[in-house]
Amino acid sequence: EKDRHPSVHCFPSSVDASHFARGVGEHPLQAHLPKPRLGWCGVIDERVDLALVAFLADMRPDWQLVMVGPVAKIEESSLPQRENIHYLGQQPYEKLPQFLAAWDVCLMPFALNDATRFISPTKSLEYMAAELPVVSTAVPDVVSQHADVIAIARSHAEFIAHCQRALALPAGARRKMIRQMHAKLAATSWDATADMM
Repeated sequence: EKDRHPSVHCFPSSVDASHFARGVGEHPLQAHLPKPRLGWCGVIDERVDLALVAFLADMRPDWQLVMVGPVAKIEESSLPQRENIHYLGQQPYEKLPQFLAAWDVCLMPFALNDATRFISPTKSLEYMAAELPVVSTAVPDVVSQHADVIAIARSHAEFIAHCQRALALPAGARRKMIRQMHAKLAATSWDATADMM
């Protein structure tokens, strides 16, 4: 776009960190689910690697996969159905912290396709604000901006291995991860982005 105007600026996603950090209580829609819980929060569409979601559920039937968000641009019949995959639908923004507060790992199982080639997922920062381990596929923006704090998986087997490590994260490593997340969050806010604009 630089060839169309001399003053074009790219601003990365930001986050209302205090909103996602306050996770008070647990949402009743998932309160009955056993642990561990690994969750996704966002639109479920062609950007989600549904084969990876099914693989996770099949390989680790003891893990509960919580999928929060509306289904769009794909047929609901294409969603993998397993006893340990729970589709909770679209939820109000103010309630999202109640879901994250009771998860053990946050998931970013993005398909690597034309729809994800240039995305900058806001959920990276939302998950960090909730101080939870995050596992993602190798989306270019996530790799370039957050690979120091988000586990990047380049295969289905590696995704499971990263989730397993996240679930077993020692207390010291968790504290270090949270410090790194706070440092990233301190450098961004929607107010700061608006000021730069």
